Amino acid sequence: MSPSETTALYDSIGVGYAAARREDPRWRAAILDALAGAGSVINVGAGAGSYEPDDRPVLAVEPSAQMRAQRPAGAARCVAGVAEQLPAAEQEFAAAMGVLTVHHWTDWRRGLAEMRRVAPRQVVVATDTTRLAEFWLIRDYLPELAPYEKRQVTAADVAAELGTDDVRTMWIAADFTDAVYPAFWRRPEAFLNEGLWLHSSALARLDPAVRQRAIARLAADLDDGTWHTRNAELLEQTRFDGGFRLVVSPAQDGTHRV
Repeated sequence: MSPSETTALYDSIGVGYAAARREDPRWRAAILDALAGAGSVINVGAGAGSYEPDDRPVLAVEPSAQMRAQRPAGAARCVAGVAEQLPAAEQEFAAAMGVLTVHHWTDWRRGLAEMRRVAPRQVVVATDTTRLAEFWLIRDYLPELAPYEKRQVTAADVAAELGTDDVRTMWIAADFTDAVYPAFWRRPEAFLNEGLWLHSSALARLDPAVRQRAIARLAADLDDGTWHTRNAELLEQTRFDGGFRLVVSPAQDGTHRV
């Protein structure tokens, strides 16, 4: 996807994004743990500012005007820019972070090289795309989306490019607050609201007819109990692995690795 296409997408789906995509405190704690000791941070693909530290200097970089406009009062300074050409000098920051952004970059390797150029530490949330593509929403209702998810850059790709083996599972609790679509792994009724679909870059791409067909099938399966029978094991779980991973380079102590 080109920078202009990514910007156009988020200028569209970004309306109301900050309200729907509220940061989850457990993910925030995990990201801040990975940033511990970094006195300054550059946030690449910063969006509306979720998961940014608020206790140290931060420069946010975001291409979409719609996303920049939703940053809260008092948030870090945010400039227009792309990962492949960061507006920072060599090693200007102690750490560079990016949350669910790498798959939108035109040249993800160049973007990661830029993160390494401007900071000695990189903290990146990416995905195990195979795991994500096996999520029940895709498996049972949106098989059209599986090829799209599987061809995205993976957390393993990011880790290999950064030369790290520090890859941590970002668990999704049953009451997860950030509306990434696997957040509703135990709340299937949420997907009956079409508005939810418009704040996910993957779901928002779908043809409206595909979306409506999937919703109708899910509604029928919820009505007759099929969904609950098929996914009974999920109802016994308190957390879920939706394929989200935290990649930290250079590797810190081994206690977090999975």
